[in-house]
Amino acid sequence: MRGVDALVQVSQWPVRTVAVTVLGLDDAPAADAPAADSPAAEVWRAGPGGAVRELGRTGPDDHPFRLASVSKLLSAYAVLIAVEEGAIGLADPAGPESSTVAHLLAHASGLAFEGDKVLAAPGTRRIYSNAGFDRLAEAVTRATGIAFADYLAEAVFEPLGMRRASLAGSAASGVTATLADLRSFAAELLAPTLLSAETFAAATSVAFPGLAGVLPGFGRQDPNDWGLGCEIRGGKNPHWTGSANAPVTFGHFGQAGTFLWVDPVAQLACVTLCDRDFGEWAQRLWPPLSDDVLAQARPQVVNPSA
Repeated sequence: MRGVDALVQVSQWPVRTVAVTVLGLDDAPAADAPAADSPAAEVWRAGPGGAVRELGRTGPDDHPFRLASVSKLLSAYAVLIAVEEGAIGLADPAGPESSTVAHLLAHASGLAFEGDKVLAAPGTRRIYSNAGFDRLAEAVTRATGIAFADYLAEAVFEPLGMRRASLAGSAASGVTATLADLRSFAAELLAPTLLSAETFAAATSVAFPGLAGVLPGFGRQDPNDWGLGCEIRGGKNPHWTGSANAPVTFGHFGQAGTFLWVDPVAQLACVTLCDRDFGEWAQRLWPPLSDDVLAQARPQVVNPSA
């Protein structure tokens, strides 16, 4: 382990393998970051918003983990790139009648978790839907003529140097990747290079605000805020992030025991990958880890009067 001391606690978690990284966005201009081919390239990323530095890491860097629903962050990013390329549009029809690409990204299409059943009219309820992401993948494939797994690799994995990442199966849950891969993606989320500032801001803001719904593992939330592919913390309680995370924190967790969050106020990202499925242990242990990471890496944000 190196960096943030809070990471030592994961050695006591009831899992066989766990890997964690904490990244911070520096105020230094992007030009001050090491070149992409320098020895420091793995821990620094340069983007229009500044440079990203790894503040702490523990666990294997190259162990492949199933991401489960953290896959949705990556798949949504590919969909948004397809939008910027003009292949599809956020307002294009997709999914159930009257639903759009944006509805599917924001779990507001009315589709059930799996299958074709429609449970509500688009834009009226936040219904978490794996099926919606499969419809998105189909839409991208129809528009581009490229299998979605290949499009995801070409649009996201390859530009970010995510060498071990791959998608097999559902766009909602089928990505396997390493901590090194997710570090690169988390750095992208702190300082975007693949999306315009406008698209990224829209993706990480609440889409179809005010919708209530069930957050898997944490019960009904009203509102159950979501962006275009990422969950937004808002005022949800209970939650898988920490109580110190800002309401604008965005990210995702997965049933495979994985999570990635970005706190724009603290300018921090945390990636945690485990080999034990989400359950009571994660509900109990994940929030304190996030709170401790924030307190140690950004004490001026968590306790500004200290």
